Amino acid sequence: MLWKYILFGILWALLAIVVLYLLVWAISPLFISKKVMTYDHNSKFYRWLLNSSTGIAMKILRIKIHTTGMEKIPQGRYLMVCNHRSNFDPIIMWYVFRKSEPAFISKPENFNYPIYGRIIRKCCFLPIDRTNPRNSMKTILDAVDLIKRNEVSIVVYPEGTRSKKYKLLKFHNGVLKIAQKAKVPIVVATIQGGETIKERYPFRRSHVYIDVLSVFDVAEVTSQTTDELGGKARQLMLDKLEPEQDAPEKED
Repeated sequence: MLWKYILFGILWALLAIVVLYLLVWAISPLFISKKVMTYDHNSKFYRWLLNSSTGIAMKILRIKIHTTGMEKIPQGRYLMVCNHRSNFDPIIMWYVFRKSEPAFISKPENFNYPIYGRIIRKCCFLPIDRTNPRNSMKTILDAVDLIKRNEVSIVVYPEGTRSKKYKLLKFHNGVLKIAQKAKVPIVVATIQGGETIKERYPFRRSHVYIDVLSVFDVAEVTSQTTDELGGKARQLMLDKLEPEQDAPEKED
């Protein structure tokens, strides 16, 4: 009979841990003020909460992640540029590249989501107002400052919006100034498959493919214009995502 008591004790302990974790996950963001849009310090606690809960979500959503080129990721801070097809893209990417503590430059609406909208603020995610050049430049300078102070690496989607037809859109190369001003490498990556999650869940597993294509070192970043860097990065993505297509889709 002793083994039964031990088993019940273990089960109750596991249940208590799960309940405690859920309480921490739900209550901790309430201590983050919605009046403060950005923070200049990457909170280790909220970063852990972000990554651990995302890992659990990956299991629940039955997402299988396939990666190539991860060995190319620099040891220090960097700017990553990637295509954007799905609302799941940043969620998957901040988990896959969690060792680099990435912070995304994102549209302001994403900071209003319950729980995660507050958590990402404490992880130094930055909102950008593309309709106001002055505000956009402030976001770029804030990103540069975060990198220089070794708080986070920065991830941007140079298309500026999600491609609903899954073709690579025109790049806004100005965001590459972040790497030039911070004097860090640019990591070029692609993501595919996140757009299938909604239609496949819960009956089928979703496969997401993340490929690190190239890294532009600091010498290359600082010696070329943002248009030159953006053109090279975009061509690398086109070769991976649309090898048989010559022209990109126009923005809506």
